[in-house]
Amino acid sequence: MSANEALLTLEGWYTYHNFRTINWEKWKAASEQERKAALDELQSLMSTWEANEEQKEGSTAVYSILGHKADLVFMFLRPTLQELDAIKTAFNKTRFAAYTEAPYSYVSVVELSNYVNNPGEDPKANPHVRERLYPILPKWEHICFYPMNKKRDLQDNWYMLTMQERQEMMRSHGLIGRKYAGRVKQIIGGSVGFDDWEWGVTLFSNDPLEFKHIVYEMRFDEVSARFGEFGNFLVGNVLNQASLATLLEV
Repeated sequence: MSANEALLTLEGWYTYHNFRTINWEKWKAASEQERKAALDELQSLMSTWEANEEQKEGSTAVYSILGHKADLVFMFLRPTLQELDAIKTAFNKTRFAAYTEAPYSYVSVVELSNYVNNPGEDPKANPHVRERLYPILPKWEHICFYPMNKKRDLQDNWYMLTMQERQEMMRSHGLIGRKYAGRVKQIIGGSVGFDDWEWGVTLFSNDPLEFKHIVYEMRFDEVSARFGEFGNFLVGNVLNQASLATLLEV
């Protein structure tokens, strides 16, 4: 196995996390007619996203976000960056966008590493692999997003390890994740060259404590304990058109 094989990854849909804060003072000062028009326009846009998902040409999820970092996140998966750009532009042109600000966003591409590939087979011919590369977001009750890097720090430099060393550690790391199958859904976005971190991780669960448990347990694994660097964590609750309307009531 050549050293360059460490760089090989499988890529699927491109991902865009659009985090928004709501200017509540401005929103409440608007007339009821203006708020209704803004909400109707946003819900119409959400309907187009839902139609896209029904056609299996991408996927979308909308969540409220706790804490001060954001109020909402719109997460999109699409085949091309052009489509994500069109989504961003369409949203920015809505009346509702004028009542929001964008404190944070994240761009990546759904990624599977070659640590788990089977030599000699076309991985994208495997239905299980395709499901992971082109996933339909589950709309479970809760979401958790965080960016991360692998360290490049003296003796703890991930990129100076051999392929075999990385494979062994990632295999152990993966076994922890499998324990949460059916309780936590994970989407890994590779963001080298796309954003400020190397990966963006999105977790979904119907029990928010599962986020604490899986992240905490993985912190004790060598991959995270020695090589993991993490950014801000953002967590929230699922929204649909009806619950979004309830959230925006004044």
